[in-house]
Amino acid sequence: MKTIKMSAPTRAGKPLRSLANIGKVSEKILNQIGIFAADDFLCRDPYEVFSELRQKVDPSLCRCALAGIVGAKLDQPWHLITKATAREYERRHPDHVWGKC
Repeated sequence: MKTIKMSAPTRAGKPLRSLANIGKVSEKILNQIGIFAADDFLCRDPYEVFSELRQKVDPSLCRCALAGIVGAKLDQPWHLITKATAREYERRHPDHVWGKC
């Protein structure tokens, strides 16, 4: 009889929508920059993902969208980290000015 070795489940290898804050709309825009699965996303810096999304897909993405992307990486609800993630993005991109959310 063959023994099947089971490992602890991870978010890697799962669909994008298995991540916190990722719904249909987020999944669609992430697909546009070549991110199709959770493991594609999890190996990337979420601030760089957001920058790429702003450059290639939608330059009007707001700080709430940023918090959703960072929260997906950290498994945190976007609304609890919006201010902190916006400050970090501003630190990395000092010339950036946020539009309305």
